[in-house]
This record gives sequence, structure tokens and C-alpha cells, in this order.
Amino acid sequence: MPSGVQREVALEGVAFDCPQRVREEVSRLLDSEQFRATPKRREMLKFLVYETLAGRADTLKGYTIGLSVFGRDEDFDPQADPIVRLEARRLRHDLDSYYIAEGAGNPIRISIPKGQYAPRFHDQRQDPASLAPEGGNTDADTTPSDGLVIPAQKETGRRYQQLPWAIAALATVVAILALAGCLFLFLSGDTPARPDASAPSVMVLPFEVASVDPKEQLLAAGISDQIMTALSLFPDFKIYLPPSQDLSSGRIDPIEVGRAEGVSFVISGSVGSDRGRIRVNARLVHAETKRVLWSGSYYRARNAGTLLDIEHDIAGEIAGIAGQAYGVIKTQLAQALPRVEAAGKDSFECVLRGYVYRRNFSNELYPVVRGCLEEAVRRDPGYAEAWAMLGWIYLDGARFGIGQEGNPELAYDRALDAASHALTLDAGNVLGLKAMSSINHYMGNVAEGERFARKALELNPYDPDAQAQLGWRLAAVGKMGEGIPLLRQAIERTSNAPGWYFHMIAIDHLLNGRYPEMLTAAKKGTVDGSSISWCLVAIAQAELGNPASAELALRKVAEISPELYADPAKVLRSHQVEEKTIDALLTGLKKAGWSAPQNG
Repeated sequence: MPSGVQREVALEGVAFDCPQRVREEVSRLLDSEQFRATPKRREMLKFLVYETLAGRADTLKGYTIGLSVFGRDEDFDPQADPIVRLEARRLRHDLDSYYIAEGAGNPIRISIPKGQYAPRFHDQRQDPASLAPEGGNTDADTTPSDGLVIPAQKETGRRYQQLPWAIAALATVVAILALAGCLFLFLSGDTPARPDASAPSVMVLPFEVASVDPKEQLLAAGISDQIMTALSLFPDFKIYLPPSQDLSSGRIDPIEVGRAEGVSFVISGSVGSDRGRIRVNARLVHAETKRVLWSGSYYRARNAGTLLDIEHDIAGEIAGIAGQAYGVIKTQLAQALPRVEAAGKDSFECVLRGYVYRRNFSNELYPVVRGCLEEAVRRDPGYAEAWAMLGWIYLDGARFGIGQEGNPELAYDRALDAASHALTLDAGNVLGLKAMSSINHYMGNVAEGERFARKALELNPYDPDAQAQLGWRLAAVGKMGEGIPLLRQAIERTSNAPGWYFHMIAIDHLLNGRYPEMLTAAKKGTVDGSSISWCLVAIAQAELGNPASAELALRKVAEISPELYADPAKVLRSHQVEEKTIDALLTGLKKAGWSAPQNG
């Protein structure tokens, strides 16, 4: 009697050497530096795979794995000791991370579905259908500690191969028509992916040009399309094409167009010349209130690059200012949020509240935002953005000790589960990648955190927050030369930058003895009430010979964060800050008048 794997292979019509191919894939994984699993999780992977290949998938229970892999004795209770569940979750994450990057082109993919320990094997050279049967133990923990269920993803089968060719052809035609319909809906702005009424609607009007210069006319003709392309990289925007009538002649009233078309935000502009340079003026208006929310001018030398380079550069900056997390549009929407103490009924609103919370990490806002997001993913389980933000919120609960239930390790794993699920729904979700970067960083997987941050910036180079996330992580671990320029560029491209964007810039000034500049940056960081910013203000004031001001800043630290005041080194290490930087900060704090509180 062939094993379960062999029966499935035979049914799927795949080459009969599948077990050997799976063993080869295990060897590739274990030999890869990009597979980040610990030695114990590597051992666990081998055990799970080889037991499944031997036809013993049904014996893979928490108890068995605890004894065989983790050296537990016969008194081991998987419910009291969650080691197997924790390590299984992390192994899933290790596998997902590997197959997103280096392993994306491997012929076989190994996964461990949530809800069981028995792995599944996917033939990536054909369709990603499972080569192993369903089954195995289902006592694996699939719910975060608060009971929020992360839904399992359906596998894509190959049953269509059994259809007659005519039915298959008809299915293909239907699929093409469906795709065309989706493209039409996207271009018209009526995408069904985000049904929430509060999601911002944006229209980019053709840019005006009075000149007969062909270069300026070409730039004006292309820049509005390029802004729409760049803006589409930011989530949750409903982007509308301009009305079909000719808008190229005469002056355009963006407020009138926006109101007529039912669009909340309108970007318009013009192209011209100024002292031999190309000048692009742009503005963003809120049609409902008739307010100009932002305007800016961009100048480029005519010989500074190709016309396409100029177009991409300026359009990317405009899209970033408008669309980023702390950009003009989301800031406007955040300011209009109703002051409610319970979860909202609009999923986009919950994500927006997440951004508001993450400016200052308020303990008071935390339960409201968390509850709102948990309700959002229950109501809208396919909304990757809500899962990603929820992962970040769970991370804050773990690292700040807010709303924590039980083991902090479980809280970190809950964060990993939510952020990983966002990437399962959408592998290119930038917020999900940023959340995974932050979660890994705070769990001590610094290199993995950096990798996710780089991937996020690669996918949306116009996102200043992605720049700031990567820049902060690099600077924290001592890579100031690369990190600080990224932070500076993020600040330049953000009209309302969060205070934490300035922390590492102030620290860089401290390390280089630039105390006036340090004080300026540190004060900008206090805008959101950050206790670390007040630490930096205290150090800078002391270095500048202002002991009274330094003392006042230290009092603010003690008031806002007693934990930071009591043991700044511990808090800084939790942020994975390098020891050289910690030593410099402790020296500065002592000079400002700080001393470690006496125990008892």
C-alpha cells in the first residue's frame, strides 16, 4: 500500500519521485543562509517532513513533537508548556519569509498550514496545488491569545485539468472578461476591494501649460498620469480618471470638477519656465471644504536628466506628499475622525486610527485602536491593510506591555501571525512588510527586519514612511551613514512628520558633538509627546550649559515614561540600539543630572 503522499502524487499525475524531490528541498532549505530558522526549528522541520513522507502525518501531535524534537519528558503537557505551538508558528514564519525571497523559484515549496503540524508540499513548476493530503494533527494553536481567528487560506487545485477542453476554453474566456472588468473598475475608481465610504477618492487633472515649448508640453501631458501611477502604490485610495470632456483648454477649477464628479481630493498643476529652468507647480484641494491643503513648486534644470526622469521624480514626490501614511490626505481625514471610544464600523477608519495611534503610542488610544482593528478583520477578513496594522498594534502590546495577556512571547507571535496573514493576502502589501520589519527587529532578528524594510521601500520608493522605517533601523544598529540620509529625505517629503523620525538624527548630532543641531532635532521630536525626545532634549541642554532646562526635560521623561527614567539602558536595548550609542546617551543623561533610582 503506497503512503498518503504517494497516493496523492499518483492522483495529481505528478512525477513519482516526489518524496525525493521533497527531501532535496529540505536540503536546500537547511543549506540556505536565507532560511532564518534556529537549529531547533531546523530539526523540527526535518522531523515533520520525514514523518509525513513516512506516512505518519496523523501522529504529529504537540506531545509527540515535544518529546522527539524538544527533549521534553513523558510528563510533558502541550497545553501548559506552549513550546511546540510557539516554535511551529515561528517555523511557518521562517518558511514564508524564505519563499517570498530566495526560495520563490524553487521547484518545491514546503508549508505548514495553520491548524496542523503535518507539512504540505507544493509543486511550483506547475500549479501551486498540494502534493500531500489533508490531515495530520489539528491541535496546533491557530488563534492569538485573545481568541481572534486567523482564517486559513484555500489551496488552489488543478481540477480544471480534468474538464473537457471546450469547458476549459470557456473558463479561460470568462477569466479574461473578468480581468477586463476588474481593470475597468480600477480605472474608473469603482474597485470593489475597498467598499468603505471613508476611503479617500482622488482625481488628478491634466496639468496646464501655456508654453509652446515641446518639452514642457510633453511634461504636462505625462505628469498627471505618472502621479496616478505613483499614487496607486499607496493603499486605500480610490483613484478616478478626469471627466471625458476636454480639459486642456482654458483654466480648470479643481473644486468645481471635484464636486461635479463626487471626488473628495483633486490634484492639479501647471508646467512652465523660470530663468531657464523647468518649473512645475502643483496643489491639492479638498473639494468639499474648498480648502487648498497643500501647494508646492518644483524646479529642474533642462539638462539635469531626461524628460522621463524629471517626470518620475516630481510625480513621485507629489504622490508621496499626498498619499503617504502621514501625508496631506490622511492627515486631513484623521483630523476629521469622530471622537469615539468604541470600535468603528468602517474598516478603513480603523486603519486610519492605527496611524493616529502610532504617532505617539498613547496608552489611552491603544485599546480603542486594537478593538477597532480586531473588529475590522472579523468584518472584512480579506483586508490586508487591517491585518498589517493589527500586527503592528499587537507588537506594541508586546514591546510596551500594553493590554498584554500572559506570555510576552505569545504576544510577539500574535503580531507575527497577523502581519504574516497580511502578506498571505497580498505579498506586496507595503504596510505588511513594514510591520514584519518592525516585529522582527524587536524580536531580535535585526537582519530580517532590515530585509523586510528594504523590500517595502523597493516596492514603493515614493513612501517616506518606508524610508524612515529603514533609516531608523539602520541607524539604531550603528549604520548611521546609510540610515541618517534616509531619515532626512523622509522628513523633507513629509509635511507632518512624526516625532520618532527625528530621534536618530538627534542622536547622530550627539555622537558628532553638534549640540545646537541636536537640540533642534530633539525639540521637533517632542511634538508627539515622546519620552525619548525629552531625554535627548535634556542631554542637549546640558551640553549647551543649560542645567535648569535639562532638569525640566528630565522631569518630563519621568512623568511620561517612568520605565525609561528608571532604566534607560534597558529600554534602549529593547529597541536594539547598539551599545556604543547607549553608552553615549547614558553619559549625556548623567551630565544632565539623571541618576539611577535607588531600589526599595
